[in-house]
Amino acid sequence: MTTARRAPIPADARQNPVDIAARAAFDRQYGSPDLGPLAIVVPAYREAASIATVVRSIPTTVLGLRVAILVVVDGPDEDTARAATAAGAYVSMPSVNRGQGAALNLGYVLAAGHGAEFLVTIDADGQYDPGEIPTLLEPILHGRADFVSGSRRLGANHQQDRIRQLGVVVYAALISILTRHHVTDPSFGLRAMRADVPAAIELDQPQYQAAELLIGAIMRGFRVTERPATMRRRTGGRSKKGSNLAYGYQFGRVVISTWCRERGRRCS
Repeated sequence: MTTARRAPIPADARQNPVDIAARAAFDRQYGSPDLGPLAIVVPAYREAASIATVVRSIPTTVLGLRVAILVVVDGPDEDTARAATAAGAYVSMPSVNRGQGAALNLGYVLAAGHGAEFLVTIDADGQYDPGEIPTLLEPILHGRADFVSGSRRLGANHQQDRIRQLGVVVYAALISILTRHHVTDPSFGLRAMRADVPAAIELDQPQYQAAELLIGAIMRGFRVTERPATMRRRTGGRSKKGSNLAYGYQFGRVVISTWCRERGRRCS
């Protein structure tokens, strides 16, 4: 069951002082760059060992669309910022380390504000294959979807952590039940979407945004689907998600709180 889509929330209404300062610094550094029609948003923090490889592996065009790469370095991290810049990416570096969700949110706003019509997210640790971006973007360009997430369960998973694998199955089932929309992988970091999707969703989770964005998109009536994709081992750096127990608890908290918020909005 779908709902009528609300008009996108104005970008400025969702920005705190850290984001406002980061946007101003970005404009001072780059002027008014054109990040459209397709912007690849890469959140990064302490990923100097892998970020250049990730940036250079992203194609310059995807399905005929020119690509702009925007790396949002989540807090003071000059090494990662320098490596991303040297590799050819636009870089925004807020003054405070807040979490991947906050970095992505800033990236969405910056990209859309500079002309992006379509967004793709990919992590900075090398776990996702940029060669799979066309597979995710294709349904959107052909008008069959608004939001497409990769799925390691439909594709391939080269991670060895069995607890994390179980968590993916459990939370996929929970989200499927809550939203009445079949989901196989609720936390995959390679995603494609129309730029108006995140603009229309209340995104306030600083860290575990994957579930918030997915549930919000489903419950606000956007056309959401999945495509097979590959989860690779890290090429460098360390995970910022903490222990399996802490990660599982926080992810579950976001699932329930987002569903309750969106359900309340639909019933109001």
